[in-house]
Amino acid sequence: MPGMGDMAPPSGTMQNHDMMMHMTFFWGRSAEILFSGWPGSSDKRPYMYFVALLFVFVLSILVEWLSHCRLIKPGSNHVAAGLVQTLLHALRVGLAYLVMLAIMSFNGGVFLVAVAGHALGFLFFGSRVFKRTQNPAKTSDLPPASC
Repeated sequence: MPGMGDMAPPSGTMQNHDMMMHMTFFWGRSAEILFSGWPGSSDKRPYMYFVALLFVFVLSILVEWLSHCRLIKPGSNHVAAGLVQTLLHALRVGLAYLVMLAIMSFNGGVFLVAVAGHALGFLFFGSRVFKRTQNPAKTSDLPPASC
């Protein structure tokens, strides 16, 4: 008699031991986001899914903040400014990749909070809504992110 492991997985999923990996968007709290076993079973710790959503939301806002922040003062040493700029770029790219990998969990909630975090971050740090000056000369220390 064939076991459960011998059955073909449902369309749009891949079977990996006892874990099912979705290849299409799905809704639900039972998802693995970024790390193996995280946020864990929604039966044992239902609040961890919301902690994971909050984490992705904050990461998305941080990516937007790094994309629009001005941390290097004019007249700074070019070498030091270049090193800080490089570190900021590496941090922004690393955080953006974490958000991308979280979205690759194919969980609809993760996708929505990532988009909402980017939108809110842009509203606060990139749009003209909260800008005090209208000087469009230089808006951040980093060049625009490109895909």
